[in-house]
Amino acid sequence: MRILGIDPGLRITGFGVLEKQGQKLVYITSGCIRTDDALGLPMRLKTILDGIHEVIDGSAPEQVAVEKVFVNVNPQSTLLLGQARGAAICAAVLRSLPVSEYTALQVKQAVVGNGHAAKEQVQEMVKRLLGLPGVPSTDAADALACAICHAHAGLGLGTLATAGMRMRGGRLV
Repeated sequence: MRILGIDPGLRITGFGVLEKQGQKLVYITSGCIRTDDALGLPMRLKTILDGIHEVIDGSAPEQVAVEKVFVNVNPQSTLLLGQARGAAICAAVLRSLPVSEYTALQVKQAVVGNGHAAKEQVQEMVKRLLGLPGVPSTDAADALACAICHAHAGLGLGTLATAGMRMRGGRLV
């Protein structure tokens, strides 16, 4: 099964594709979609949509995992990030791919074992888990980590993602 992980961002959207072969994870590709700050919001969102379409068309994933938006101190930043995330999700849905969503805490917990891990720890664990020759960029590493989290959830290891969380009102907190 091929999984496309996406770390959405309005300036830089990270992507990573891996393949789950039994218990083994195999790296396929990763990178970043960069938008031009000089462009207006609609054109930046189109750049993200087109970029994800290009990745999907080139790597043929069967499932997509997207990092959920966290609530930022700056509400404007949160709204912009949500729009970038929406463009990425729409790109997957327009190609009829199922989309799963994970919080940053779940992704870090599944990959590093610590939901509050530093970016450098995520990069290093992604490198080790996928046997990469070098450390991927932070955005690509986050996207690959999201894909790894999704692969682990399907392998029965998804409990790692919710370790230490409690149910309140029917929701994990």
